[in-house]
Amino acid sequence: MLCVASAQAQAPAQGPGAGAAPPPVAFPNASAPAPMTGGVIKSISVVGNQRLEADTVRSYIKLKAGDAYTRESLDQALKDLYATELFADVSINQATDDIVITVRENPVINRIVLEGNKRLKEDKIRPEIKLAPRQIFTRSKVRADVARIIELYRRQGRFAATVEPKMVQLDQNRVDVVFEISEGAKSKVRRINIIGNEKFSDGRLRGEMATKESSITHIFSSGTSYDPDRLAYDQQKMRQFYLTEGYADFRVVSAVAELTPDKKDFIITYVVEEGERYKFGDVKIESDIRDLRPEMLQYLIRMKKDDWYNAKMIEDTVDQMTETAGLLGYAFADVSPDFRRDKDKLQMNVTFKVADAPRVYVERININGNTVTRDKVIRREFRLGEGDAFNGFQVKRSRDRIRSLGYFQDKLEIEQKQGSAPDRVVLEANVEEKATGELQVSAGFSSLERFIVNLSVTQRNFMGKGQELRASVDYSTYSKSIELGFTEPYLFDRNIAVGGDVFRRDYNSFNYLNDDRQTTYHQVSTGFQIRSGVPLTEYTQLALRYGLTFDNVTLDKGTFYTNGVCDPLLAGRYLCDAVGNRLTSSVGYSFVFDNLNNRLRPSAGQRVVFSQDVAGLGGDVKYLRSRLEGTKYWNVFGGFIFSVGGEGGAILPFQKGRNGSDAVRLTDRFMLGSPQMRGFDIRGIGPRVKRTPYDTSTDDPNDLVTDKNQIQDDAIGGRYYYHARAELEIPLSAGAREMGLRPSIYVDAGALWGVKKPSYADGTLIDQKQVVVRDILDKNGNLQCLDGNGLISGTVPVGSVCPNGTTKYTNTINPFREEFLGDSPRPRIAVGFGVNWNSPFGPLRLDIAKALVTVKGDDPKLFTFNVGTQF
Repeated sequence: MLCVASAQAQAPAQGPGAGAAPPPVAFPNASAPAPMTGGVIKSISVVGNQRLEADTVRSYIKLKAGDAYTRESLDQALKDLYATELFADVSINQATDDIVITVRENPVINRIVLEGNKRLKEDKIRPEIKLAPRQIFTRSKVRADVARIIELYRRQGRFAATVEPKMVQLDQNRVDVVFEISEGAKSKVRRINIIGNEKFSDGRLRGEMATKESSITHIFSSGTSYDPDRLAYDQQKMRQFYLTEGYADFRVVSAVAELTPDKKDFIITYVVEEGERYKFGDVKIESDIRDLRPEMLQYLIRMKKDDWYNAKMIEDTVDQMTETAGLLGYAFADVSPDFRRDKDKLQMNVTFKVADAPRVYVERININGNTVTRDKVIRREFRLGEGDAFNGFQVKRSRDRIRSLGYFQDKLEIEQKQGSAPDRVVLEANVEEKATGELQVSAGFSSLERFIVNLSVTQRNFMGKGQELRASVDYSTYSKSIELGFTEPYLFDRNIAVGGDVFRRDYNSFNYLNDDRQTTYHQVSTGFQIRSGVPLTEYTQLALRYGLTFDNVTLDKGTFYTNGVCDPLLAGRYLCDAVGNRLTSSVGYSFVFDNLNNRLRPSAGQRVVFSQDVAGLGGDVKYLRSRLEGTKYWNVFGGFIFSVGGEGGAILPFQKGRNGSDAVRLTDRFMLGSPQMRGFDIRGIGPRVKRTPYDTSTDDPNDLVTDKNQIQDDAIGGRYYYHARAELEIPLSAGAREMGLRPSIYVDAGALWGVKKPSYADGTLIDQKQVVVRDILDKNGNLQCLDGNGLISGTVPVGSVCPNGTTKYTNTINPFREEFLGDSPRPRIAVGFGVNWNSPFGPLRLDIAKALVTVKGDDPKLFTFNVGTQF
């Protein structure tokens, strides 16, 4: 229905109907021509035209001055004028052979207004609307636009949607066209009926369908909405299911979707014929390709005689034979199964026929769609070149290597097209580039770091050359760092990678006491690393590196020193051993085996890395650090990705520790915990020193405080560690995948151990629960003296007495028990559920994991999240 209203005639909205459209006014009907008998036209005049010239109006009819006219010719002229859709009303009058055409032009559209659309935004509707401002208004175009909008809503599953067009009359013969939309609820599938199935239940067949019945069990499913395209897909899914179960004659007789009278839901009814169940009969291979003999393909035949017929096995076998032919250079090999039914024996005899085809060579490699990335960056990832014999495996490998660059969308494929001759093939890579630069700027406040500022810039495809350039600056109240790095993957266009990093990190380690952050040690690291990598084979690589780092670890002398020496009663022996300046000069190598199908989002293949670093080529630190890690992926159960991974390491010193301490210093040891080992806190596994104060308010000298906020718990790392995991990534709908959601369930196991037990970690009382008094010295190791106001008035050498009127500056150490915990190779085990999300503010990982097996001293944690980590 189309309505017209005058803008000047609208009254102010009143009551509940405020905002409603103005009352409709019917379009005037075209005037009928006056009675006439015919004659010769003397003149043709036009009346009522505003925008159109009279000659333009006359050009739309076939009558001209001097022509004879009849009633029929005037009727045809009237029809011709209406056919232009330029006029709202037309009449033709004749008086003494003078023809007068009176017209009322259709208005000009001022604007198009959409009202009531909430579920479907304007940017989705407006491209479908053909009417536009400054066009001539016609009712036929309005009706067509109404139909288009309704069709859009039906595609969204809203079959109850209605659209009412209205026209608001403005001055100068202009109008606003308003589409009032009532979206209605999404039409659900109320019920799915299946008629004719005897071998399988309705529920079993519904489970194969993408469409689901609307019920409480499918409340979060998107498949409960009616979709005509999904109806056809479900028929194919049912047919595939029956064909895999041996019912080769199965067919869907009819599929009917009926809209309920209230237009809210659909009832779908399928009528099927199952037919008889077949078994495999004789399975043979015939090949017309000389180099591809049947016995060479026999190992691909997985079905045996008298096995139940399975069409999926037939398809898989055809694909495998085609790929095998491609490995031998026959890119266009045609493998087709020939079926012979034996309805008496209910057997399906199959012959795989390989048609003759020429050996194919690569004529040309075309690359399309790369606007930033240079051609050579893509071409160097191809495992075959122009003129080489075609090899299907190498084509797939090339595709995987290009995907692994991370410069293009994952849907990239390499198409094989017929070349200029039957034995020539053109390989065409149609790439779609994605953003390779990352700029992160953040500022905020953290309970751990107080004020935080972070700036990082990474370009993984610098200037389209495939180079990686990165820089980052982090600043907070307690930590500061700056890092610069550069990597050239192909030095001088040769397959040799080189790179380097320079950095300075200023870090304050901490723990908590009474909800207050207590700084333990201060570490400043400055250094650089240069590295290089060369391929050994297609899947193996050798990486070399050299690094030089200067570390300075300090403790606050006013807090942790006594008589100019680090006091283990104040700091702990493990911290006192870490204090000092050290220069680390290390050289290392990594041996890498990697055949993953995608380095960023792998779903098949494996990666194994063995690496060693030797420190001692000069410098103050001497050790050998070894690590082994590996991961393997499988694509299972049609979309699920199962992976297992493990890693382990050991660090062995080449020197003895100072004063009987562990020879591997605190800052060089391995650490284990979140996010690597889920279910535990950061550094929540492995050796640690736990200092628990005694409760001096009780008479029992063995009473310890129970308030966790008063207990110091410091992870000190270990020499050896291992970590293993098994994870199953759960596939989601296409929409969820586009959002970057990837949930998974997993089990983690690991341990960290091997550090030498620190001194004073014997669990005994200190001074039999008596308060210990220590002098507080200045940075030069002198005793400080306080005046009567408690201010420092001067210093004297240790052993001297403060002048009269002053007292020594001292502090008291409450008695405590220090325990050494967690140093055990016993596996810690956790199970959990997590989800990766490529959120708008960076990669986000959420985990809910329960620690099932722990060792005394471990710090389990049920919920963790990490932002900005690579996953």
